[in-house]
Amino acid sequence: MGKRKGLVLEYLGFICLFLTILSLCITITINFRPLYIFDIDYLNILDYTEIGKKELIANFDQLMQYLNNPFITTLKLPDFPMSESGAFHFYEVKRLFLLNYAVLITTMVPSFFFLRYLKKNGWLWRLMNPFRIGMIVPLILLFVMFIGFDQFFVQFHSIFFNNDDWLFNPATDPVINVLPEAFFMHCFLFFFILLEGTLFAGYWVGKKQLK
Repeated sequence: MGKRKGLVLEYLGFICLFLTILSLCITITINFRPLYIFDIDYLNILDYTEIGKKELIANFDQLMQYLNNPFITTLKLPDFPMSESGAFHFYEVKRLFLLNYAVLITTMVPSFFFLRYLKKNGWLWRLMNPFRIGMIVPLILLFVMFIGFDQFFVQFHSIFFNNDDWLFNPATDPVINVLPEAFFMHCFLFFFILLEGTLFAGYWVGKKQLK
């Protein structure tokens, strides 16, 4: 009975650890402001708006403040009008942001103690197989994404949203002109690289302990 309980606790520990890693990589990605600033020039985003780079960044920062702050309940961008459906989509995105933060906060403490438990008992090598298997998933998703990002992007929205409010009309929601699909592709690419690198680091730590 004791051995079975230990296996269950270890299984739960790995689940917490993977959720921590996943939510942490998401958190870093969605708040990685330099990527958008880089894409303003790389994707020539200013060609699709009449405002300057400084004003565009200010609007982006205000959008991110709304998405990140649970106490900001109304989204108002100084240079971009927004339809009711557009505002509702960003509200749904905000809920996903906050859910991700809740997962991170909830799992990071038990994950810390789980890692400390493994290290104390000299069992970090047990990270190897779960992390090696986990490394396969980002590679598969990257492959699918490169085959056709348009379809990948649509499927992503169909999983996380139960409506079509994410299909912005540039006439009523011109903010979509400065949030091109290519920018989101770069976000996904950054996230998968970050996730793959974190899992590889965990695998390497476990392998190093065996030597």
